[in-house]
Amino acid sequence: MTRLAYDAVWINGSVGAGKTTAADQLGEELEKRGVPGAVIDVDWLRRAWPAPREDPFQFELAVANMRAVAAQLRARGAQVIVAAGVVETAEQFDRCVAALGSGNPLLVRLVLDTDVALARLGIRHGENARDLEWHERRHPELAGILERAQFAEELVLDTTSLAATDIAVRIADRLTN
Repeated sequence: MTRLAYDAVWINGSVGAGKTTAADQLGEELEKRGVPGAVIDVDWLRRAWPAPREDPFQFELAVANMRAVAAQLRARGAQVIVAAGVVETAEQFDRCVAALGSGNPLLVRLVLDTDVALARLGIRHGENARDLEWHERRHPELAGILERAQFAEELVLDTTSLAATDIAVRIADRLTN
C-alpha cells in the first residue's frame, strides 16, 4: 500500500485554468498507482437555481453536499479525495477541507497565461455569447483574487503549456512521496 502525504487534494484556480480536467487526470493517475480515492467536481454540487442573493455562487450548498458525498466516499474506502473547485479565502478552504473529512489537505492552485485562458473559454463557451462574456470578465478578476489570497501553503502550477497528464503526475508525485 502506498503511504500518502495528504488525504485530500483541492484543485483551485480561475475559470479556464483546467481544474476539472486536472482533477479527472489526477484521479486516473492515482488509480493507476493503486491509491483508493475519488474525484469530486464541486461545480456539480452547487448547480441549483435560483441562487440565493446572499450566496450567488452557492458555496453553502456545495459545502453541505460535499460533506454528504465525502462521508460516503470515505466509508467506501477513499483514502484521498480530489476536489476541483474555487475557494477564494482561507476560511472557505478550511470549511471545504472539513467537509471532505480531511486532516491533511494539499491545496493546488492552477495558473495560466490570460490569452490561453481566454482561448480555452472561447472553445468552451463560444456558442453562448452571454456565458463567454461573463467568463472572460471573471477570469482576470478571479485570478487576481486568488493571487492576493496568499494561502499559507499551496502548490502553484502554471498550466499554460503543461498537459493535464503532466499536471496529474506532478500532483500525484507530491501526494505519494
